[in-house]
Amino acid sequence: MRLNYHHLRYFYEVALEGNLTRAAERLNLSQSALSTQIRTLEDRLGHALFDRGGRSMTLTEAGRIALDHAERIFDVGDDLVGTLIGAGATGAPLRVGALSTLSRNFQLRFLQPALSEGAELVLSSGGSGTLLRALEDLALDVVLLTDPPPRDSFPDLVAHRIAEQPVGLHGTAARVAHDTLADLLSTEPVIVPTESSIRTGFDSLVSRLGVTPRIAATVDDMAMVRLLARNDVGLAITPAVVLADELAQGMLFSAPFPLDIVESFYAVTAPRSFPHPLIERLLAPRPEPSGRAASTVG
Repeated sequence: MRLNYHHLRYFYEVALEGNLTRAAERLNLSQSALSTQIRTLEDRLGHALFDRGGRSMTLTEAGRIALDHAERIFDVGDDLVGTLIGAGATGAPLRVGALSTLSRNFQLRFLQPALSEGAELVLSSGGSGTLLRALEDLALDVVLLTDPPPRDSFPDLVAHRIAEQPVGLHGTAARVAHDTLADLLSTEPVIVPTESSIRTGFDSLVSRLGVTPRIAATVDDMAMVRLLARNDVGLAITPAVVLADELAQGMLFSAPFPLDIVESFYAVTAPRSFPHPLIERLLAPRPEPSGRAASTVG
């Protein structure tokens, strides 16, 4: 037997009023009919929901549990109605998936419009395949990646390129103090992320220069790249946005050599009749922050 939601609504109204008579008046029912509906629900759940004493209706422990669930059920129903009639706006949680290696600083900048709206965020990280399948199943509203999804595997998903940032070499003042790029890469240890476009560009760069770099670490997490660079393990090969705070504070510096490597960032969405209202704002072009040193702007 499934739960009768009409009975649950009657229980909910009585629980809020704390009085059978007033609840019956609100629902335009007789007291006896309302009492019968409540007892039917109690029989279905196998527990008394109220301690009945005089005119008052006091919730039992089971009743408090039922009220908590009822509130959540009806809140979800309100969200459903609001979404389908276009009135839900920013009330529904925004569900965002991000590649586990993606810069946290970049994610924060992307989500700033949602944060300024006070929207509830549900953030997930993982591999691209898992995230994209969740997007297809409408379990996520948007997925952040550094490469567009393969068309043969995800033909219906739409990749929006939202940013393109140059990759540089960043480290302590002593490590970046070299006359040439070749000298720097021949001398200093480097921290290389596994992100495909950066690693491919770096391998091509050292091949052109004819140098054999000393790899201090190969890392699949930009947060770890940041930590290792701060601890002077080596030079980080990454967009400046990953190290924005450290560069702004003078803890780290950018080497003055262009690498001609670019990392792109994509927001991937699925075609939906009822997209989250904030998606359009998140995908809208935005000016870069002004008044900051070029080396710290992502």
